[in-house]
Amino acid sequence: MANEQSAIPVTTALKKLGEDLRDARKRRRIPTALMAERIGVSRTTLHHLERGEPTVGMGALASAMYVLGLRDRFADMADARFDPTGLILDAEHLPKRIRTRRNV
Repeated sequence: MANEQSAIPVTTALKKLGEDLRDARKRRRIPTALMAERIGVSRTTLHHLERGEPTVGMGALASAMYVLGLRDRFADMADARFDPTGLILDAEHLPKRIRTRRNV
């Protein structure tokens, strides 16, 4: 049951990502055949990617983002700078005091 509930936001996010990629491709006036060729996949795989299907490989997604000029956004997805929860957890574990060692 937990997997079904957690899959819904992921499915929604993937669908939005696919739609955003399709819109970015169209804004750049790149036909599907050329886009598929540039990212090294079939037109069917590109179609699945643009529909947000979870079976499409991360390599296809990364290549599509690179072709669209969005490489930096892909590379920074899990960057610690954009992880507020991780930053808060790190801050909770900071030492109270920092002592220097004396050379004996």
